[in-house]
Amino acid sequence: MTARTAHSADRPEPDPAGRPEGAAALVRDPRAQVSEHDREHTGGARTALVIGGGIAGTTAALALADAGVRVTLLEGRPRLGGLAFSFRRPSPAGELSVDNGQHVYLRCCTAYQWFLDRVGATGLAPLQGRLDVPVVDAAARPGRRLGRLRRTALPVPLHLAASLATYPHLSLAERARVGRAALALGRLDPLDPALDAEDFAGWLRRHGQSPRAVEALWDLVGVATLNATARDASLGLAAMVFKTGLLSEAGAADIGWARAPLGELHDTLARAALDAAGVATELRTRVTAVTAAEGRWTAHTDRGPLHEPVDTVVLAVPQRDAHALLPDGALDDPDRLLRIGTAPILNLHVVYDRTVLRRPFFAALGSPVQWVFDRTDASGLRDAPGAGDSQYLAVSQSAARDDIDRPVAELRARYLPELERLLPGARGARVRDFFVTRERTATFAPVPGVGRLRPGAPTNAPGLYLAGAWTATGWPATMEGAVRSGLTAARAALSETGRPHVIPLPAVGGGTPKEAA
Repeated sequence: MTARTAHSADRPEPDPAGRPEGAAALVRDPRAQVSEHDREHTGGARTALVIGGGIAGTTAALALADAGVRVTLLEGRPRLGGLAFSFRRPSPAGELSVDNGQHVYLRCCTAYQWFLDRVGATGLAPLQGRLDVPVVDAAARPGRRLGRLRRTALPVPLHLAASLATYPHLSLAERARVGRAALALGRLDPLDPALDAEDFAGWLRRHGQSPRAVEALWDLVGVATLNATARDASLGLAAMVFKTGLLSEAGAADIGWARAPLGELHDTLARAALDAAGVATELRTRVTAVTAAEGRWTAHTDRGPLHEPVDTVVLAVPQRDAHALLPDGALDDPDRLLRIGTAPILNLHVVYDRTVLRRPFFAALGSPVQWVFDRTDASGLRDAPGAGDSQYLAVSQSAARDDIDRPVAELRARYLPELERLLPGARGARVRDFFVTRERTATFAPVPGVGRLRPGAPTNAPGLYLAGAWTATGWPATMEGAVRSGLTAARAALSETGRPHVIPLPAVGGGTPKEAA
């Protein structure tokens, strides 16, 4: 699971629909073109090609089209959505709509909320009214197994004080030291390059955090958001997660997740929004090269070259694919893209013959299990013929290098007993289905030093831009980072051409959305 982080407390207040300031103007009339006066003064209708139909590419295409650019979007897969997608799967309990992995976002992820609003999916991925994370310790004695991380309506940092004071998985002394470390973390600047070179675990040790505190709190949150444990995570990215997600404003960490299949949000509705915006979307079209001549760009695909050169190209593909497509000289030291590592995420899917979990999700301690979500309704199982009282749970395992290549039989033998330890209702329940989805390159690895490898959106080649959560967004590899990268690439392209636009992208450290004319 990759949870979604935030920006800082001094961001502009969202509008009632949850969009960042400035987003409403873009969303309200998504097909509006620039005026004839503007068209005359910006060289007429411009054209753009977006390569890659993940969240970053879809975002860039929508933002460019909304500014009056004629856009073509090419995607090699038969669907949009990148690594946040769903598929249909026959099951003994009935046909399921399966998300490849559990994805969540936070209330402070205003860029992703803009995306949801823009494609008409806000109602399908609602937020908690107030942060509440049940944390079950499989190793604790009875009566101490369940703790909760939840907030009150008090201002930061008091919003988490009551929860921390009663959190049973830490001693009184550990809770006090956690509070002091949190305040120290809040004083860090996540964009300080020196923080990028340091690992989070070392900083935690210097600030008095015990191994238990790291396990029961810092890694509980950090592994899900960073896809790395503290020892493998850049302090800069960790500071971004904790400072902005937990210490920016009281509601920043309230959790949202899709109550419908991800494919409905990121493919079906996204494709409809692209169509309505006038974007020409071509699936099953793999780009093999991009070349420039006389200031315009041509894409070469497995079907041959595109017939019409374009003014702008956005490469919204993984870093290795971007490296393969970049023309000579487009980046200083392009091989640095190959040094951006990847990290896996493993998802286990279990269908029981009865209800074994009576809350939407929980996090686990004292067990290899990390986060467990109830996907019964979202998968369509509830209404499937023959489902009966069956329940479908998704077990999300981030930073899963030790398990990602284990055979299914080994994973079943390892994790089903753990679920019985955590969920008394699973003891004696019959497992109707068990299967696995693996994303071996789910995210970029947020290791110390990764920040200096991540490129910005503009390249040395005029008209060529990069997008993707792996670019220099200042954020971990999340859906929020992907949307921000797409908006940043669109903003850079529109600014270079002088085309009027409003891009709803608050700065990483706060501030107002950028408007250029």
